[in-house]
Amino acid sequence: MFFFWQFIISCLLVSCYGQSIPCQPKEFGYSSFVCVCNGTYCDEYETVENMMDVSAALVVTSNEASKRMEVDFVEFNVDATTGSNETVYDYILDETKTFQEILGFGGAFTDSAGINIHSMNNESIVRKIIESYYDPKGLDYSIGRINMGGCDFSVRKYTYADTEGDVELETFALQDEDNLHKIPLVKLAQSLRQDPIRMFASPWNAPAWMKSNHEVNGKGFLLPEFYPAWANYFVKFLDHYKEQGVDFWGLTAQNEPWDGTVPDFTFNAMGWNATTQRDWIVEHLGPALEAAGYADVKLMILDDQRPLVPKWAREVFSDERALKYVDGIGIHWYADEIFGVPFALDQAHEEFPDKFLLYTEACTGDKPWDIVKVMLGDWDRGERYIHNIIEDLNHWVVGWTDWNLALDLQGGPNWAGNFVDAPIIVNPEDGEFYKQPMYYALGHISRFIPPGSVRVGLDVGSDPVQAVAFKRPDNTYAVVLLNRSSSETYAINLKTSKGDLKLNIGPKSFTSLAFNLSQRQVFHLLN
Repeated sequence: MFFFWQFIISCLLVSCYGQSIPCQPKEFGYSSFVCVCNGTYCDEYETVENMMDVSAALVVTSNEASKRMEVDFVEFNVDATTGSNETVYDYILDETKTFQEILGFGGAFTDSAGINIHSMNNESIVRKIIESYYDPKGLDYSIGRINMGGCDFSVRKYTYADTEGDVELETFALQDEDNLHKIPLVKLAQSLRQDPIRMFASPWNAPAWMKSNHEVNGKGFLLPEFYPAWANYFVKFLDHYKEQGVDFWGLTAQNEPWDGTVPDFTFNAMGWNATTQRDWIVEHLGPALEAAGYADVKLMILDDQRPLVPKWAREVFSDERALKYVDGIGIHWYADEIFGVPFALDQAHEEFPDKFLLYTEACTGDKPWDIVKVMLGDWDRGERYIHNIIEDLNHWVVGWTDWNLALDLQGGPNWAGNFVDAPIIVNPEDGEFYKQPMYYALGHISRFIPPGSVRVGLDVGSDPVQAVAFKRPDNTYAVVLLNRSSSETYAINLKTSKGDLKLNIGPKSFTSLAFNLSQRQVFHLLN
């Protein structure tokens, strides 16, 4: 009853149009707060489509101080004069310039995520966690990733064919991690959506007996005599999941192939360079997928750090056969802040414009200097997410995939001990889970930029607020803005063909807009 009256009072103070259930905030001593969910209560938000108004722009704001997905509306102004002495920054929307089409946004159904979600021992909470991501009133995710066999975010080392010498893969079998903790959650997520989720899978390592070092981790390479068997392993995986009712949109050839070239690497890995991966794909994996009826499954190379993208693309695509089998390039974010400018993305797109660029993994708390792995309510980690996504989208990336859907308070479980943070953290002892600022950073993107959206021109000059713009499949437009200043509010004049939108973008804030540039009067009523 308390939260009902809290909602009513908040609606009297701010616009609650479209806000179904508000955040229940809780602080843990970091820069901002989390939103608490349990078996009976969890914040959710009306779909963007149901909040649209042709006469005004929908403006949704989250900030460090107090807001999560707060709704407002701004009228179009045909008179651009400000009537004040404040500095106003012009952002010019150019609907005539178009760029890449979006595939979607999502997260990973890892072993650890499934174990954590089911550790709540409450079907209502399990459903609420998946709804928080894949329901249209949650983050409206449309992509999912699965580890093919064990990974670091498993509780043990395993593959699907650990019987040494089983070249024919007669003992290949899915494990409890798949049957109990991943497949049921994928099916639940799919039941929340009308369109199929774009699921893709990534292997961390082949069975140890196929590798040069005979270990799951460490420096090791696939032995050439097992190239055909390893390609068949992929086919077996797709077949077994299909039998369980889960189809895959895509595959990556190897998770972080660079890791397997590092001596004493601590968790699951297998080393490739661009040439060896290319040769294995064109001579074994591509033909095997094609022969098994999986030619339409999208195959991605690399699945590793951004600075490697141009070199890998050039070496792989130097063989024309690879152009037939490879559809895109998977990218991880972990080196982005260190190496800065995303010119590698532009280079790859300019040289191979028909091969998509998809971010396939990201998380925070991963660096050796991140002493505290889980920082409940830390705003900076959410800010780093949305900053990276906006930057990537402005450089030809077609989607972005977060890492674990849910972790525990330690940032695991993880057999290798390399704990990290996640947008949702579970607390089974108290029967609740926490939505972090990272969760809302993702929501300001995924809820406003659905699959099929096309990036359009947005001239921001050297102005202080980071931004990106898209035309959505329903022919409306979305703009996402990030203000990283800790104290400044910036006056933004967003110039469109319908008129100008005067926006005040407050400090430490994420802001998403959606608006209709048509003059036709169309309203979507709340359900």
